Amino acid sequence: MSGPMIATRPSAWSRIRRLLLSRILLAVVAIASLAACQTRPSQLAQDDESAWYIGTKPDKPYDIPLVDTARLDPKYRRQQVSYNGPEKPGTILVDIDQRQLLLVQADGTAMQYGVGVGKAGFSWKGEARVGRKGVWPDWSPTVTMVSLNPDLPRTRKGGVDNPLGARALYLYQGNRDILFRIHGTNEPWSIGEQMSSGCVRMLNEDIADLYERVPVGTRVLVKRNGKYRV
Repeated sequence: MSGPMIATRPSAWSRIRRLLLSRILLAVVAIASLAACQTRPSQLAQDDESAWYIGTKPDKPYDIPLVDTARLDPKYRRQQVSYNGPEKPGTILVDIDQRQLLLVQADGTAMQYGVGVGKAGFSWKGEARVGRKGVWPDWSPTVTMVSLNPDLPRTRKGGVDNPLGARALYLYQGNRDILFRIHGTNEPWSIGEQMSSGCVRMLNEDIADLYERVPVGTRVLVKRNGKYRV
């Protein structure tokens, strides 16, 4: 399989530079924690965030910043692995303790991705399905977040500086949105870590890959302490 096309157009890099500047400014902003999936602008500013990026991958309406995955622990890099579990092909498995997400394949393998897990990811129980999917999705605070901080913007348009990243999978139980998302991130250093906010985050290029592989209705299971929490 050929590697991703890497573009270095000035417009793409200018957006990344604006992202880095905005993240430093957002580092002084605190937003109250919630029980629901509460992805929010980071309060952590890295010394040299630009060192994490090696180019961009063409996408619409924004190019996807590509991460230098050599900076990640190898177990958190996207890869195909052997898998002989009982789940049917097409099932998404989230291993909270290992900080890994697997998509079961039909040939005794799985696509494995590294993830970062937020507070909601550690508290979520049960089985869900992908109820809808979003491309460069907008981010909106929950009602509780607004009640705690009335000055919050009611929406934040999708883009490279949006905390949901390039793609999002919205999880449902029945017809109810459980406010749990599998989504991209503009904090690549958080992959493999436990974060204070959010649900399950992936590199933007990884969530874009997963997005293309799974349809609405895909089954999602969470594994914790060696057992599926269902």
